[in-house]
Amino acid sequence: MTRKQRRMTIIGGSLAVLALAAALVLNALRDSIVFFSTPTMVAEKHVAPGKRFRLGGLVQPGSLQRGDNLAVSFEVADGNAKLPVAYKGILPDLFREGQGVVAEGVLDANGVFKADTVLAKHDETYMPKDVADALKKQGHWKDDYDKASGGAKPSDVKPSDAKPAATTAQGNPVGAVR
Repeated sequence: MTRKQRRMTIIGGSLAVLALAAALVLNALRDSIVFFSTPTMVAEKHVAPGKRFRLGGLVQPGSLQRGDNLAVSFEVADGNAKLPVAYKGILPDLFREGQGVVAEGVLDANGVFKADTVLAKHDETYMPKDVADALKKQGHWKDDYDKASGGAKPSDVKPSDAKPAATTAQGNPVGAVR
């Protein structure tokens, strides 16, 4: 065997081993690659009780029930199926019936999703009221922001009402879910 043939054999073997390793990793992670599962996906996959995953969908109107000590229950639906969710804690500011939500937790033996984290979803045009008010006060407000975000009109905001926007260390508005 010549040097060139040996080199090509080594390169070919290395590529085959690399492809096999990548295939094994992707196969092992195929269920985890999805950001969240919908109620329909949960029903189709027959998720075992106790398995941790993220559940996403819309909060069913009329399903929100508040209990004692910050306990809440609601139903998440995706149009085809719905799944009851139980959560104990403070809900995000953007959480409301009819809105998108992603909850992280486990399915119990009774088919109730026990969430330990609830995130409210919003569209890309969302702008917190404090940010909109601050932009208006500083004169940087554009009329097309109202059309995109459904926010208040510049005539609705009095200069005395505007407050500076609070932001996190990363520059995101406080209370905004990203």
